[in-house]
Amino acid sequence: MKSYVRKVLAPAFAGLVALSATAQVNQMPSFPLLTHTPYFSVWSGSDKLNESVTRHWTNREQSFLGVVKVDDQFYRFMGAPSAALKAVVAAADEKGYDCRYQIDAAPMADWFMPGFNDKNWKSGAGAFGDDRAKPGTPWTGKNIYIRRTFNITELPKGRLFLRIHHDDDAVLFLNGQRLIRKGGANGDYETLLLPEEARKMLKVGENLLAIHCANPQGGSWIDAGISEEIVDNSLSNVLLAEQTNVNVSATQTTYTFTAGAVELTVNFCSPLVLNDLALLTTPVSYISYSAKATDGKSHNVQVYQGITTSLAVNMPGQEVATTAYAKNGLKVLKAGTTEQAILKRVGDNVRIDWGYAYVATPEAAGVQQYVTEANAGIPSFLNGQYSSGPATGRNLMLNTVLSLGSVSASAKTSRILVGYDEEWAVQYFKTNLRPWWRNDPKATMDNVLAQANKNYSKVLAKCVAMDKTIYQDALAAGGQSYAQLCAMAYRQTISAHTVVKSPDGELLFLSKENFSNGCINTVDVTYPSAPLYLLYNPELLKGMLNGIFYYSESGRWTKPFAAHDLGTYPLANGQVYGEDMPVEESGNMIILTGAIVKVANDPAYARKHWKTLTTWVDYLAEAGFDPGNQLCTDDFAGHLAHNTNLSVKAIMAIGAYAQMAEKLGEKATAAKYKAMAAEYAANWMTKADDGDHYSLVFDKKNTWSQKYNMVWDKVLKMDLYPQSVYDKEIRYYLGRQEAFGLPLDSRKTYSKSDWILWTAAMTNNKADFDALVNPVFKYAIQTPSRVPMSDWYETTDGRMVGFQARSVVGGYWMKVLKDKMAK
Repeated sequence: MKSYVRKVLAPAFAGLVALSATAQVNQMPSFPLLTHTPYFSVWSGSDKLNESVTRHWTNREQSFLGVVKVDDQFYRFMGAPSAALKAVVAAADEKGYDCRYQIDAAPMADWFMPGFNDKNWKSGAGAFGDDRAKPGTPWTGKNIYIRRTFNITELPKGRLFLRIHHDDDAVLFLNGQRLIRKGGANGDYETLLLPEEARKMLKVGENLLAIHCANPQGGSWIDAGISEEIVDNSLSNVLLAEQTNVNVSATQTTYTFTAGAVELTVNFCSPLVLNDLALLTTPVSYISYSAKATDGKSHNVQVYQGITTSLAVNMPGQEVATTAYAKNGLKVLKAGTTEQAILKRVGDNVRIDWGYAYVATPEAAGVQQYVTEANAGIPSFLNGQYSSGPATGRNLMLNTVLSLGSVSASAKTSRILVGYDEEWAVQYFKTNLRPWWRNDPKATMDNVLAQANKNYSKVLAKCVAMDKTIYQDALAAGGQSYAQLCAMAYRQTISAHTVVKSPDGELLFLSKENFSNGCINTVDVTYPSAPLYLLYNPELLKGMLNGIFYYSESGRWTKPFAAHDLGTYPLANGQVYGEDMPVEESGNMIILTGAIVKVANDPAYARKHWKTLTTWVDYLAEAGFDPGNQLCTDDFAGHLAHNTNLSVKAIMAIGAYAQMAEKLGEKATAAKYKAMAAEYAANWMTKADDGDHYSLVFDKKNTWSQKYNMVWDKVLKMDLYPQSVYDKEIRYYLGRQEAFGLPLDSRKTYSKSDWILWTAAMTNNKADFDALVNPVFKYAIQTPSRVPMSDWYETTDGRMVGFQARSVVGGYWMKVLKDKMAK
């Protein structure tokens, strides 16, 4: 093992160190650790890796715990122990309860006070809501008021946490005092630390928890409980390692720590190499460890890594079964739910609960693997007790101990591999499809793990090369802040997709609309994400379009414009969004097909779908120039008639169609639509003119909006708008900026980071580009919203408004794409 460490692993870490000299990012709202698909995705939402519990992108805890033993002293370097809680007043998923409630009719002003007479209110069991609430109480009205009494015999001593599931807005009162207000819907149970004042609201004896929940539209749900943290003193002799550096590149996140007289480097690598489809779809990440002494002496070093079985569940209480075995030179721990409800979990704020998580490490002296309860993994390491506990249970920990032996100034290294086998990834028009790597009927997870281990050094080299390409391309196009934004966005955008093969043999690269509605293969999510994939693997962009083309061409979608989506992830059985976006989605599909043709200099993809493209462009020719009262991709802003930016999209699509017709040799068609696009653009400049800028809508002056769709005029070299149009708009935008960026339009101060970067790409002036991009970079490193980057945020204070971990940040590469297309 020692020679293997020196000859193979050390050079790989040397490559990482060399990369860090040029690299890249040390501040992010949330740091990517393991990132593959919408289900297999783990992040750290704190500046230091050992400051917080690691989480799935939905913010559900997926705890990774790391401790290094240096001689006889222990240091925690990764994660934080999950809070051990006991219910003060239980939520319904913990224990059933009854309370008094009233629906819709507004109660008296003091309804939330302890002395209020609620004898005429109804009695019912929590939770309250739609059909998800069973066996609770149905509630489908607009408002519900709940009064729940409970008794306590002693006041809690630990910190208090609120466990709440609300849909939509909720206000809670404890003994007549406001406890918390929660806006919107959180879609699942959420655990929130309550302020110290909450403890003072409680009293020995009878207490009252009162709740008002509003349900203006959609589903309904309300349930809440209060828990006390149980203080665990078993880790009191574990010190915190001092984090001295963190570096994020496109495919890797590397941390450096001081643990006594030892420097520990921990690297997370998810090999999402866009131009290598086999590697991109391999469901295995590496966690690598390198230790060296800093005091000229030798020290005995062991590394403990705990990985929770919550990787394989949707809710912490689900039962899992674990297996430990050795195969192909690896020691392996495997975990999955006992239920295995394949493709049954559908929605937005959900996690996978079928398939199996794997933790593997090369067999070597001193390597130990064992399974414990979640909170027993580290104590067992501290005590040197490595026997496995229950093979089946809830909230278990997969534990690995790696012995590096005596460590001096020469680094010693080791690693583990973390993989996930979904077995079945999505359902596509009622046919279940396996993940891409399983297209080979002989493929097994054991063989994938063995190959990933064997190819470790080669994989690391490919990742380093990809990291450098991504950073240097963006640096050349837009400078350091822009390059750092791209490095931050890379893993996020890719891992919001899954790759499968359709029954017809086509590649499908299917997005999940993370934390906006959970749709699969949403066209107006594909559209903003496209620049990255056009640059480094256009086949993946085809994979985003193929399912939408099939939907129309199979006869399943019969409308004369493109569909919005293919369903709710992971079920791609047809559109579920409640309203069409005719101009938006048709324009998106035509523009992106035109971009694929332009990048490839080959019209084959357009030829394959020409009949469908023609149907859509004819719709735009009729309805696109002055759109009616319909939604665009910024649907959170509501319906808008005469939308000038949506009109630009239609004009871009008509122009792109003309270019494709020219490539196909259909000269008359090309001339017709090229002239139409030019005529529409000229009319647009007149109709949208608002003096020193162009308006938000045609029929209302003194309004404005980002015309980000216009960037395709430059990227595809259609020359439909003169430079004076861009100059006028950019000049106006620069006078409308807030601290964290340019608002989307004149209606609100919120914005979308992807659209700002598209808008910035429209200028030919570097100073103007920087002026638009730098506030977005400031948002990315200063936002108080510690989640995988939200693209929808408030420009005045940098707080997220909604959305997180979405694929749309692939749009950050628009400037790189524009520069490449200009060559």
